[in-house]
Amino acid sequence: MEDRLVGTNVPVLSVSLNPGESIVAKAGEFCWMTDSIEMSAGQSSAVDGDADAALLLSTFTAKEAAGTIAFACKLPGSILGVDVSPAAEYLVHQHGFVVGTPGIRVGPGFRQPFSAGMYAAEGFRLQRISGEGRAWIEFAGEVVRLELAAGESLRTHPGHVGMFAASVAFQLMRVPGITNPYFGPEAHHFAA
Repeated sequence: MEDRLVGTNVPVLSVSLNPGESIVAKAGEFCWMTDSIEMSAGQSSAVDGDADAALLLSTFTAKEAAGTIAFACKLPGSILGVDVSPAAEYLVHQHGFVVGTPGIRVGPGFRQPFSAGMYAAEGFRLQRISGEGRAWIEFAGEVVRLELAAGESLRTHPGHVGMFAASVAFQLMRVPGITNPYFGPEAHHFAA
């Protein structure tokens, strides 16, 4: 298996598969694939019984010959590959998972409901990327990597949370003093 990014502002992830190799992705999210790639029916990746947070995943396999399948960012930004293992799991924004090797699991990681505003319909959600293998994650805009020392914390707007190690403590906190009803509830919270 070989991956490469094509383009700059709205990159495309191109994955070349040898015969018999597979990847899993959200159903219907591919851009193009060669004739040798076979797509199987989607399967749910719900874990811990949370059907609301399930992703419908399809498996793409190179059958008798090598083949290529591609996935694109929906907005200008980046696609980053990460190695996942039981010691290296990640929480990512709710639309972050693009594609992964067959050992990758995608499930609910964090959810907090809101009653109105930008996140009202679904609440604020993060996906947990676990299992064993490689996953590719999509980010809108620029990616800024921050390393926190043990015990150090950072507060950010919930809409700017992209990805972090699952071992990091995370919570949404109410911003003290903001009571303007014209702001949605996400303006009343920050991620810590």
